[in-house]
Amino acid sequence: MIQVEIPGRQDVKVEHLVLDYNGTVAKDGELIDGVAERLLELKELVDVHILTADTYGTARKQCEPLGVFVDTFPRANAAECKVEIVRNLKENRMCIGNGFNDVLMFDEAEFAVAVLEEEGTYAGLLSHADVVTKGIVDALDLLLKPNRLKATLRT
Repeated sequence: MIQVEIPGRQDVKVEHLVLDYNGTVAKDGELIDGVAERLLELKELVDVHILTADTYGTARKQCEPLGVFVDTFPRANAAECKVEIVRNLKENRMCIGNGFNDVLMFDEAEFAVAVLEEEGTYAGLLSHADVVTKGIVDALDLLLKPNRLKATLRT
């Protein structure tokens, strides 16, 4: 588990890191540079779950060497599938995503980060996020370099 003490606020506790695949950790079905290295480091601290409808059919091949959980679901009703997966994790869940179908899982999680990658970000998602970063590497670094998260959230 990762626990980040936030001065003047409740600590951020993460046991389960839940990541959207396409548009968040992958661009056009391929992992974004820097993601694999960070996930290898993070999986030693938390359970890492990658959620995907696998639009490009590449998610399992891309993520298999990382030793993380890859949860696939039908392309229809993606939002409902994602929130059900997050709900089953119970507590200390951090979600990272970029799309319309990430809104429900953001609302279910204790902590949510919206990322602004090249595939775009659903503008309505921003109001459901605790933090917004310019990309996935910066989002993952909030856990690997917790002073960044402290600086963003302290009162």
